[in-house]
Amino acid sequence: MNSLDRLVLMANQIATNLATDHDPAGATARHIARYWDPRMREMIKAYVGSSLTPIAAEAIAQLT
Repeated sequence: MNSLDRLVLMANQIATNLATDHDPAGATARHIARYWDPRMREMIKAYVGSSLTPIAAEAIAQLT
């Protein structure tokens, strides 16, 4: 598993854990913005693929 695959997995796990929040995508985006290194955030924002869950994808879109 490469670094980007690991970030996708992590984003999906965070989204799953925050799925019951009143704003799951917003909560996921806030978590990523708060706790991820800037390099990690830039890598996930540049991700092009279909492996992100809908909540994770929306959260990443909110980061840009």
